[in-house]
Amino acid sequence: MRFLTAGESHGAVLVAIVDGIPAHLSLTADYINAHLARRQMGIGRGGRMQIEKDRVEILSGVRGGFTMGSPIALLIRNLDWPNWERVMAVEGLLDGEGVTKPRPGHADLPGALKYLHRDVRNVLERASARETAARTAVGAVARRLLEELGISLFSHVVSIGPVVVERVDFDRVEDSPLRCGDPQAEEAMKDVILRAQEEGDTLGGVFEVRVKGVLPGLGSHVHWDRRLDAKLAQALLSIPGVKGVEIGEAFSLSSKPGSQVHDAIYWDVQRGFYRRTNRAGGIEGGISNGEEIVVRGAMKPIPTLSKPLESVDIETKEPFPSHKERSDVCAVPAAGVVAEAVVAWVLAQAVMEKMGGDALEEVVERWEAYRERVRTF
Repeated sequence: MRFLTAGESHGAVLVAIVDGIPAHLSLTADYINAHLARRQMGIGRGGRMQIEKDRVEILSGVRGGFTMGSPIALLIRNLDWPNWERVMAVEGLLDGEGVTKPRPGHADLPGALKYLHRDVRNVLERASARETAARTAVGAVARRLLEELGISLFSHVVSIGPVVVERVDFDRVEDSPLRCGDPQAEEAMKDVILRAQEEGDTLGGVFEVRVKGVLPGLGSHVHWDRRLDAKLAQALLSIPGVKGVEIGEAFSLSSKPGSQVHDAIYWDVQRGFYRRTNRAGGIEGGISNGEEIVVRGAMKPIPTLSKPLESVDIETKEPFPSHKERSDVCAVPAAGVVAEAVVAWVLAQAVMEKMGGDALEEVVERWEAYRERVRTF
């Protein structure tokens, strides 16, 4: 399985090509659109979310509502494109002046140095988190495959700024604008977001993705690049703004003795091998162990500020307030939804690597046979 995305933040469209999805999987644009809508929710989102109402168009690879086994082409139109046609024109003269004031915390300056761009817009357009709309659509395709195998996943917000969730009611997460399962924490989060907005500042936080139904044996211990936890970490760190990843209770466990860390193994004739604790987050030695997979991502505050930080003009070398693009105050809930998408992709890829099969029927048959094999091992 593989995919590729293309498109700029203020270009005409975002596109993705997805390859390796088995034939006969039920897939509709409405299903993908529901997840695109979840990505756009939240308090503290910027003006761009008032413009874009993301809708996917499936251009190939699906016929009569079912995949054909051929590459799937997805397209999302940028509704803001008419306002940027002359600035982002593919050919001809461009309107407006180039961007020469890089923003601290963005890819602007390192990207300009790498590609020798004198106009930083050539970097910021692709480095924008707008690209994650395409990856959310791709992740929805992978999620649809996982659902056929009884695998489910969801995200929730653990913290925003200084506010940390104390108790989580997972049943209320989807109805929460901040994807928060703690009503008291949610109110405090709203307050700090509004305060940051008034002060021209931004906030980061931590989100968590949980996955149920994964059988033991995905990933591998034999090579560094096949380890499931390593693939998940890479996928989460590829989300703009994410600077840290935790599998299970990794950071809190680092200060405890091993006797208080590792998950004892038990066996039952109905369940087979299982654990009563899940501090490892469902992965041991780079391989899923059959318990719930739990991963967290730490997102830094968005670096585009209403009160810009100091920067240096790349042409004149004079100090200036950095260039400002339209931006969010806080996007942690949205990042959690994007994280669901990238986690779904990694797991679907691992399933197909282990199970194989060109048609969904083959994949499901092999998955169920493997489930019985590990249960009675």
